[in-house]
Amino acid sequence: MADLEDHMPERDDLLALVTDQRTNFLYTLAEVDDAGARARTTVSELTLGGLLKHLGLVQRSWLDIVEGTAPAKVDWADLDPDGNRMTDAETVTGLLEAFHAAAAAFDRTVREEADLDREVTLPTYPWSPPEPVVWTVRRVLWHVFREIAHHSGHADIIREALDGASTTAKMAEAASKGQ
Repeated sequence: MADLEDHMPERDDLLALVTDQRTNFLYTLAEVDDAGARARTTVSELTLGGLLKHLGLVQRSWLDIVEGTAPAKVDWADLDPDGNRMTDAETVTGLLEAFHAAAAAFDRTVREEADLDREVTLPTYPWSPPEPVVWTVRRVLWHVFREIAHHSGHADIIREALDGASTTAKMAEAASKGQ
C-alpha cells in the first residue's frame, strides 16, 4: 500500500493531464449532430465521429493491456475495419457514452494500480517488432495522453473546416463560466 500512496501525487497529475486532454477533445464535438460527426471535411478519411469512436476504443484496449485481458496476438483479420469510422448505425450519443465509460474504467484502473512501474507486455500486431514489447503502466498512461492529444489536433482542424467552430474559443468560454 505504501507504493500506491507514494505515487498518488504523480498519478493524480497524470490523470489530470489525460482528463484535460479528453475535455479539450470533447469541445470539438459540442453541438455536432450525427451528420456533422460523419462528415469528411478534409482530404483525410478522419471524421469527428470516427475520432470519438477511435479514442473510446483506444482507452478500452489499453485498459485491457493494463488489466492483462488483452489478446497476446492480433492479426489483420482481428481488426475492426470500422474501428476508426462512425458507421450509419452509430450515433454521437452512443459513441460519447462508450467514450465516457472507457475513460471512467481506465481512470479507475489507473487509480487502483499498485505500481506504476509494473510491466505489461503489449499484444503483437502485424506492425509490431518480432521481439515482445514491454511497457510500464506509467508509459501506457503517457501513451493514452499522447494519443488523445494527437487526435485532438486532428479534431480541431476537422471541426473548423466543418463549421468554423474554434476549440480554443470553446475552452475560453468554458473557463469564463468556471467549468
